[in-house]
Amino acid sequence: MKRIKGMIVAPFTAFNEDGSVNLAKVADQKKFYKDSGVSGAFICGSTGEGAALTAAERKALFKEWGKFQDPDFTVIAFLGGTSLAEEKELALWAKECGLDAVAVTAPYYQKPGSVADLCACCAEVAAAVPDMPFFYYHIPVLSGVNFPMYSLLKLMDEQIPNLAGIKYTFEDMMDYLFCLQYKDKKYNILWGRDEMFLAALALGAEGNVGSTYGYMAPAYTAIEEKYKAGEFEEAVKLQVKANELISLLNKYGSGCGKAYMKAAGCDLGPCRLPLKTFTAEQYKAFTEELKGLEFEQFKNRYK
Repeated sequence: MKRIKGMIVAPFTAFNEDGSVNLAKVADQKKFYKDSGVSGAFICGSTGEGAALTAAERKALFKEWGKFQDPDFTVIAFLGGTSLAEEKELALWAKECGLDAVAVTAPYYQKPGSVADLCACCAEVAAAVPDMPFFYYHIPVLSGVNFPMYSLLKLMDEQIPNLAGIKYTFEDMMDYLFCLQYKDKKYNILWGRDEMFLAALALGAEGNVGSTYGYMAPAYTAIEEKYKAGEFEEAVKLQVKANELISLLNKYGSGCGKAYMKAAGCDLGPCRLPLKTFTAEQYKAFTEELKGLEFEQFKNRYK
């Protein structure tokens, strides 16, 4: 697989008011992201409420994203993490749809008891599509599975010929650095904590996956430009501004990400329970607070 560089967005799944998946919004999302400097999408993941989607809905989304194949825009299909049989079925469908890569996370109900067990799960799914790049998605805050990724990477390197890398969404910078440098940067180790974008950049990150790139990618473009120009203090200031915006996700709760998308001009509809959709009053209070945080300066825009 080609080296993934730049920002890969974790897109929200658009829903209609009746709760059904709004496939018609995919074309709009693709344009919105690419116009804002994003270089790909990691679809049906945590941000995309993938665990709340049926297999049929994920298949429909894979097919829809596959209609917009683009050599300058990578689409990685997240397959899930609870049923290996379903993941293999979805992997074959992702290949048929022409998507660029697939990814799984650890089984998070019946959890693997060791790194070797986790590697065996990954190897079984990856083998279903041997000529398709395969990623492991490390997000212990949601999966509850937290083995050192460096240990897993070494095993996967031996057992998974089509291994492309790891989506690394955790704060263990030492483990991340070991993975990043493994065998002279053999693999794509995609950083997944937007609030630590600059820290990962300083360690050598080239590719990143995150939800906030979906609505404020220019903030991260500016951070990277300042860092590469040697203006580190300015880069830090920009990371602080980004983090002030990110902090609203904790303040306002689970529906805040889609409220950000709406405020940026790309309305993706409601959330599915147990996530909560903003009321009109909550959205008004949220947008009022945005005015003091320079969101207008940093938000994504259509060209």
